Amino acid sequence: MPTFPYRELKPSQEALAVYTKWLTCLNDEFTRAQSVDRRSEIVRNELHQIFTGRPHGNRPRPNLNCELSSTVFADSLDPRNATLEPEYYGDCDHSLYAIRKPLIFFWQMFDRSPLGINHWLGFRVRAMLGKHIFKHIGQGVKIFHNVEFTFGYNLTIEDNCTIHKNVMLDDRGELILHHGTSISDYANVYTHTHDINHQADVTNKTTELGPRARITYHATVLAGSSIGTDAMLGAMAIATHPVPDATVAVGIPAKVKLHKQPGSTTTAESSPCSAAPDPAPSTVS
Repeated sequence: MPTFPYRELKPSQEALAVYTKWLTCLNDEFTRAQSVDRRSEIVRNELHQIFTGRPHGNRPRPNLNCELSSTVFADSLDPRNATLEPEYYGDCDHSLYAIRKPLIFFWQMFDRSPLGINHWLGFRVRAMLGKHIFKHIGQGVKIFHNVEFTFGYNLTIEDNCTIHKNVMLDDRGELILHHGTSISDYANVYTHTHDINHQADVTNKTTELGPRARITYHATVLAGSSIGTDAMLGAMAIATHPVPDATVAVGIPAKVKLHKQPGSTTTAESSPCSAAPDPAPSTVS
């Protein structure tokens, strides 16, 4: 079977210089700013420029010349004026989440802006933000647009992981993506469960993927159902129990259907039910 590795693409030299400078400045600002208010101000100012093309100014007073909807829009770009779903959860550690919230808000709004579909830039923006949000993020991590996570502070992503678009990473409990793991579009990975009789009774569990695990299209990993080394969860499958190393599990609930040869790995080029791997993006210094 032929292999089709991804192409290496770059923006123009002029755009490359601007993108790199912007990423470096943002990273420096978020590193220096360790208060909720300052990080919120940075995010508000950046989003205002992204969505309106002009710097943020003083808050206008609504009148006949400045409609209420414009003021609502401007105020909504400030993360201090928005509430995000994880804030409502009773197990949220607000001291850890509060400092991350402005950056999580920026991540989500960036993805919803015209800039979010620029893959080269988006990979690097999310990798930069991940350094300030996640428990750990390694080198060569590639995250596509519209990926959602819960708290961020319980999420570990090791080197050379790829997370494709519209993936849900629930890190209410501990979630670890070991090196080389890949998650395909629309997959869901969970770390918490609800009691069937009492919805508010939540149990958090540790869920681990890999190393080199593959979670394919629309698959779901339930809390605690870790996916082993070099293991694969097939498209649309639901893992209700741990998937052993070097196996392929499919179905609802997922059951092991294939055992790989010892020492073999399933790569995107050779797997008919997985997405192709991607080259690691360069890091921003």
